[in-house]
Amino acid sequence: MTLFRLLRSTPCSEPVGDFLVTNDRTPLSVQVVQEVVDLRWTVEEFHRETKQETGIEACQCRIARIQRNHIACAILAWNRLHTLAEHAQTTIYHLKHALLDDYMNNELRNPTLKMVLA
Repeated sequence: MTLFRLLRSTPCSEPVGDFLVTNDRTPLSVQVVQEVVDLRWTVEEFHRETKQETGIEACQCRIARIQRNHIACAILAWNRLHTLAEHAQTTIYHLKHALLDDYMNNELRNPTLKMVLA
């Protein structure tokens, strides 16, 4: 068994150390292990973001075709959010939650629908 300690930096904090143990008997370099861990982390981020930000698990339909369409639309939505977040140099979370900020601020200052009390 081989134990690796991998340091990764996050945008908002100091470097974080992760430990990885493998029973692979082939000699592995730290760089190879780091590449595998980075790839796994990318997959984990994709799964978390699609679940939290696109509602991929929210479809309650029992028909397979409708479920496939829902999953495809959720992945397309994630892809678009990811592209926009890269261009804006922010995260998908900040981008999605900031989409309505200007609209809501404007509505609170000058409502388009007036409330009438009877």
